[in-house]
Amino acid sequence: MKLLSTNICLSSPKSILVISVILFSSIVLAGVWPEKVIEVDSQEEPWVPTEADIAYQDSMYTIIQSTQNDITDIKKDIVYILERLDYEDGTYDSIRYVKGGKIDLRRN
Repeated sequence: MKLLSTNICLSSPKSILVISVILFSSIVLAGVWPEKVIEVDSQEEPWVPTEADIAYQDSMYTIIQSTQNDITDIKKDIVYILERLDYEDGTYDSIRYVKGGKIDLRRN
């Protein structure tokens, strides 16, 4: 093909690269180009919670706080149990008792 007094070979690597870039970019642009422009009405009034909504949110907050407190207590109990099972000297037991010593079952 002769264009502007130059020879263009469609099977050369440069020509294939240019054609593929143009094809790929047109497919990408066609995919992201909106068909219709959607206008958003900004005149809507903001949501105002009712008394029932506020009560529901308060009850959900109470449940969440209670659950968080329960999880904190469970974590403390797990740490306490693990501390009772493993000792620094490599021994392990559920209750550490030294012969002739006082038995203390209180929590620290």
